[in-house]
Amino acid sequence: MRFGERRERFRVVLGGDRCVHPGSVFDPISARIAEDLGFELGMFAGSVASMTVLGAPDLIVLTLSEFAAQAQRICRAGNLPLLVDADHGYGNALNVKRTVEELEAAGVAALSIEDTQLPRDFGADGKSRLIALEEGVGKMKAALAGRRDPSLVIAGRTSATAATGLEDTLARVKAYEAVGVDAIFLVGVRTRAELEAVSEAVKLPLIVGGVGPELMDLDYLSTTRTRVCLQGHQPFMAAVAAAHATLKALRDGTPPAEIAGIASGDLMKRVTRDADYRRWIKDFLGGT
Repeated sequence: MRFGERRERFRVVLGGDRCVHPGSVFDPISARIAEDLGFELGMFAGSVASMTVLGAPDLIVLTLSEFAAQAQRICRAGNLPLLVDADHGYGNALNVKRTVEELEAAGVAALSIEDTQLPRDFGADGKSRLIALEEGVGKMKAALAGRRDPSLVIAGRTSATAATGLEDTLARVKAYEAVGVDAIFLVGVRTRAELEAVSEAVKLPLIVGGVGPELMDLDYLSTTRTRVCLQGHQPFMAAVAAAHATLKALRDGTPPAEIAGIASGDLMKRVTRDADYRRWIKDFLGGT
């Protein structure tokens, strides 16, 4: 697997002058679809991983090994540069270092480490809480120390804009930039004024997620040095809805031949790379 080449392609996006939307993916088939449709990047979120692997909500009950294994399955299925949400690094700074090592080995092109207090503390009221700035800096240092391939992108992620305000956001992004992360990942920015303040405070490329409606404009985002803008994870939710509808129809007695919305045989052959396997059968098994 040419993981270095994918990482360089991700860096080309970060160093470019345009913002792109990544394709939200969750398994090998979805990653191949995104690649076939021309998405420059794929995004594998921690929340989607929890639902895909465990069928559980995003409550940080997924383990690093489970997350890395699914990321590896996605990466081996094609050549799409993959950005992953590594949450809080599955523990303290030492765990962060291990997280980077495992995800690099899995083949990801980029990952983010966030400064949210996770998992939820006993007695927590449900509101997002952040770790201390000093601990966040330690996690970013550990993430960089865990990286072996210098082309792997490490983004410092914070939701401080929504959790603690703009002043704290600026302090955090400046500190993470000083440590040496490759990008800043902002979650929950709602206004252009907030985004522009961050863009002016640091020189790094920006990645944004969970943004307000006024920010969903690629032309505008490109002017703020934002290079990746998440759109949410509708593909996984659509897949859940389709599976539910199909199983319900079958349970209710609809004949299989009358089920609507089924992938065509040609589409199934494309996403499973049937032509490759047919060629390998001929080359390696003497088949036709």
